[in-house]
Amino acid sequence: MSEKMKAVRLYADWDPKPDFKLGSKDIEGKQTYLGSKVWRNPKLKIEEVPVPKPGPGEVLIEVKACGICGSDVHMAQADDEGYIWYPGLTGFPCTLGHELSGVVVEAGPGAFDKSTNKPYKGGEWVCAEEMLWCGACKPCADGWPNHCERLDEIGFNVEGAFTRYIVLPAKVLWSLDPLREAYGDSDAFKLGSMVEPTSVAYNAVIERGGGIRPGDNVVILGAGPVGLAACAVLKRQGAAKVIMSEPEAGRGELARKLGADEVINPVKDSLSEGVLELTKGMGASIFLEATGLPTVVYPEIEKIIWEGRTLNSTVVVVARADAKIPVTGEVLQVRRARIVGSQGHSGHGTFPRVISAMATGMNMLPMMTKTIKLDEVPDHIVMLRTDRKEAKITYIA
Repeated sequence: MSEKMKAVRLYADWDPKPDFKLGSKDIEGKQTYLGSKVWRNPKLKIEEVPVPKPGPGEVLIEVKACGICGSDVHMAQADDEGYIWYPGLTGFPCTLGHELSGVVVEAGPGAFDKSTNKPYKGGEWVCAEEMLWCGACKPCADGWPNHCERLDEIGFNVEGAFTRYIVLPAKVLWSLDPLREAYGDSDAFKLGSMVEPTSVAYNAVIERGGGIRPGDNVVILGAGPVGLAACAVLKRQGAAKVIMSEPEAGRGELARKLGADEVINPVKDSLSEGVLELTKGMGASIFLEATGLPTVVYPEIEKIIWEGRTLNSTVVVVARADAKIPVTGEVLQVRRARIVGSQGHSGHGTFPRVISAMATGMNMLPMMTKTIKLDEVPDHIVMLRTDRKEAKITYIA
């Protein structure tokens, strides 16, 4: 094995805004939970880094596939003042990439495979959770590891998967055997790399949004990968109408392939009027805000809740954004509606349930619209700032 490998890494300057205060989990000059208030002048580089070695409870994985996420785009994208768009946990420099699948190469002592309850021996096909939880803090003990007080995130503040090898704790790995059996070896790694974004959607609409009863209507705002995955999850759960709000025609067609019944272009047509017409005035039980543009989309959501006949609607906020949501409390009170936030995916069996759903017919392959090599990753991260024709662009080793 080579001692060095290429990696796509992000550098940025630690330059806090005047209103930034170092938090209890921030590390001066290295890490913050408020990325867009601190990091400035992001720069993508391909450089050589050492091949890591697994320690106790860890495994070395040879990366076979890794998707580009919107967070990768926003960490590398600067606003007019030079600050990164991404508002969350970040620590640079860092190798990007967290939507990964691969093969176990080597395991440290005490690294157990959940699918067999035996030590990893090498050769196992796996995907990985993106959130590295401690298992010892109160949120972890309460069953919410995605809100871990010692949280690390692959490709955000610890080394990610846009490279050849990555070391990860065995506890966050899941077997791809069900996907190999259902789809064959040729597609298993591709599907494995889409388990993470699909799990983000599952956590948002099922765990945080509370799911639906078969026959309910749902509205999804934004046909990025999480919005597209939510189409598949909610249609499989029995939604009567899955209505997608998306201005890009190609992504709208992808939404139809993944379960959307109707697509509204909010640039050309009124979303609220369209939803109320399509549902015969009923509105929707769940709204998924996956655009990151709350000031633009929330007034339309609020109008549907107010004028529709469906009580107890839930608005799930999954997209990350600095902007505040313009909320009218009277609408929430009179219509018995609520707004909830959703972060990540870990906990309550999200990953294995998504893998099982995918293995039994919820095919996410249409979401992957382009495959690339490692050297092409930086240019495609930049391209995705403005080009929304592609959905999931994936590095294939």
